[in-house]
Amino acid sequence: MDLNDIYTQVILENSRNPRNKRTLEAPDIKEPGHNPSCGDEIVLELKYDEDKNKITDAAFTGHGCAISQAATSVMCDEIVGKTLEEAKEMAKIYIAMIKREDVSDEDLEKIGDAAAFQNISNMPQRVKCALLSWKTLEEVIEKDEK
Repeated sequence: MDLNDIYTQVILENSRNPRNKRTLEAPDIKEPGHNPSCGDEIVLELKYDEDKNKITDAAFTGHGCAISQAATSVMCDEIVGKTLEEAKEMAKIYIAMIKREDVSDEDLEKIGDAAAFQNISNMPQRVKCALLSWKTLEEVIEKDEK
């Protein structure tokens, strides 16, 4: 099995069974995200530790295509246990990867399974779907920093 097969498997598994598609009890942050070009909609929910240093849980609700749902579920997995600064850096790397900007192998390691979405950049009509959750995460962090 080559890397592309593994990546395809990650995307398929997370679109069929998005582990993080649920509602959190008393989330610290609840942020809607919407992709008007295709109708994908999510509501990202995050919980922080008491010092507000680390993300302790992440989940989402909403609807959309397999790519948006899988990307959101994988993102939720990858950001749990991370600081807001680390999550912000991960979002920056992921967005750069999808936009076909230069991303090092070291950077790809930082985003874990989210690297499975790298080939989405070859499908222009799916780029916004793959970016929805990560851009929503960026908005959450920006609001939080203000």
